[in-house]
Formats: sequence, C-alpha cells, structure tokens
Amino acid sequence: MIIGITGSFGSGKTTVAKMFAKFGAYTIDADKVYHLLIKPGKSCYKKIVRYFGKDILTNSGRIDRKKLGNIVFKDKAKLKILNSITHDEVIKEIKRIVKLKKGKVAIEAPLLIESGFYKETDKVILVASKREEQVRRIKEARGLSSKEILKRIRMQMPFKKKLALADFIIDNSGSKRDTLTQVKEIWKQRGA
Repeated sequence: MIIGITGSFGSGKTTVAKMFAKFGAYTIDADKVYHLLIKPGKSCYKKIVRYFGKDILTNSGRIDRKKLGNIVFKDKAKLKILNSITHDEVIKEIKRIVKLKKGKVAIEAPLLIESGFYKETDKVILVASKREEQVRRIKEARGLSSKEILKRIRMQMPFKKKLALADFIIDNSGSKRDTLTQVKEIWKQRGA
C-alpha cells in the first residue's frame, strides 16, 4: 500500500508523515530525496548548474537552495524548468525505495499531484491548514517574509484542484492531537 501525502507550503505534511510513521508506515520525504539528487556530482546537480549558472553555488560548490529558490519562485517558467530537470529523477529514486520496502509506505511530496506521481499511489491524502497557520509555521521554520511565503503558496497548484484528486483530507489547523486522531482514523481503514 502506497500512501501519498501532499498539501500546500506549510500545511503540515511532515507532521502528518511522522504520525503515519508512528503507526508503522515507512515514510519517504520527496524533498529529502531531491536534496540528495542535487548534491555535487549528481546528474540533477549538473543539469541545474548548466541551466541556472554558477551564481547559484556556495563557495564550497554546493547548490545554494535559497538562491535557487529566489530565482524560481519569481518566475513560473524557471520553476517549471527546475521541475522538469528534477521530477523524473526524484520519482525514479522514490520508486526504487518503494520496491525495497514491504507493507505500507507513506510518501510526503509537496508536488505529488503536479508531478503526476499521485497516479503511482493507492491513496492520496491532502493536508489542509488555515493560511495564517501556514504563514506562521513557515516564518518560524524558514525565516521567510509573509510576502515571500504567500508568493510561493500562489505558485503552487490551487487547493481546489488538489482536493478533486484526494481520497482523504486531514485538517491540520487545530492541535496535534486533533491531527493525530484524523491520521489514526485513516490508518484504521483497511483501504488506506
């Protein structure tokens, strides 16, 4: 059973994925897979540097994700190019990991639907949260301004479009206990 967990920037996907892990799911974080694939020497790294230039590199030669983010989150066309460079590689690596695991696997992927990878999952879980809660979380975690956060949220697929493809919705606007209760209910269902 492969469960796909998605949602908007700062909705609480990681929190939900960790809760599924507590119930026994093997979790895969698509962002972490992406981070591994953009390390120096990897094919994604080479393609990204070739397209975006060496200005996105740190002094040690690694991709500065903040610099790259500042470029792609200002220009949808450039974001699309970055995604075209990385999506197939990330999906390929996730599929490789899933093959090695038995039982339930939960994949946390912000672009689960946009990348088309949701078609590879058995169930899609959409994590929802109030906009002000999303902004607060991201400010605390990443130190971005409200303006930057809202711009990134607007660059993502609208919530209503994701909602149409979701099997379950978890409202992560309340307490962690409320969220855990919802995760537990989904976990108990034999179809999840």
